[in-house]
Amino acid sequence: MIDKHSDNNDLAALETRVDELIRTVGQLKTENSALRNQQENLVNERATLIEKTEQARSRIESMISRLRAMETRS
Repeated sequence: MIDKHSDNNDLAALETRVDELIRTVGQLKTENSALRNQQENLVNERATLIEKTEQARSRIESMISRLRAMETRS
């Protein structure tokens, strides 16, 4: 004989677990979205820093060239 009370408990437990999984998926989607935004911001920041580094390198190389030119004229 089938125990209806047991079946109801099993169904309720399954329902609870499905609800928990739905909440977890929602939280993971939110977290994933936040991480993607953070990654995009970091990639943009990195690109900006690389550009500034290249500008600084160029300026320093230019200063060195001018100093060497001044040195040879003396």
